[in-house]
Amino acid sequence: MGQRALPLPAARLGRAVRTAGATDEVSGVVLLLPDGEADSHRRPSTLSYAIQLPFARALARAGEGDGLAVHVLRYRCRGWNADDAHPAEDAAWAADEVQRLYGDVPVCLVGHGVGGRAALRAAGHGAVTSVLAMAPWLPERTAAEPEPVKQLMGRRVLIVHGTNDERTDPELSYRLAERAKKANRDTCRFEVHSDGHALRQHRSEVVALSADFVRGSLFARSYARPVADALAAPPPLGLRMPLAAGFGRSLRH
Repeated sequence: MGQRALPLPAARLGRAVRTAGATDEVSGVVLLLPDGEADSHRRPSTLSYAIQLPFARALARAGEGDGLAVHVLRYRCRGWNADDAHPAEDAAWAADEVQRLYGDVPVCLVGHGVGGRAALRAAGHGAVTSVLAMAPWLPERTAAEPEPVKQLMGRRVLIVHGTNDERTDPELSYRLAERAKKANRDTCRFEVHSDGHALRQHRSEVVALSADFVRGSLFARSYARPVADALAAPPPLGLRMPLAAGFGRSLRH
């Protein structure tokens, strides 16, 4: 007899990341979705969780006066696994868990790589109001089964991709953004020139852009002018917006 496949362990929310100066009441939540692999039923590594913590702390600092809580999601397994789409299912579970913990607060899904695709796919959850997909891992588009975009309607959507990414094709995220923009005008995409998959070369600008988008989307803060312009611009301009060096230190409006 063949061995029976063991059930996957449950997904878990990491402890809320908040600063000492944060307001007592939680008014909005960021769910950080780590990178993963195309196919694997192995448990996620602790490193994939730990890598997200500095980013989580930076977002928490930016939103401390708005009542922001940030949670990093621990997936059941590290793989997307074809039609099972485990990280997207886990993201939807996490949004349910946020509602259980905090009530009816808006949620921004923020994912990297495989987590970027999970954020886009799980955007249809009723608690989700915005999505930030960084260097999203996307399949080659096929006529039979294109990556869905209808779930993005009514959400604010930002895609960020390094032009030198050798792990996830930036052209695929541009094509998805084109299709998403037709279904949802509140979609924009920034290109980080010369940066790779991890977006390390221009990390401070990427963090500043992410914080600006999160605060604007969850708490109705004014977006920095480049973000507002990108959301308003028609394709291709608003989908190939360059992330300027010094973003966050330069003029905000």
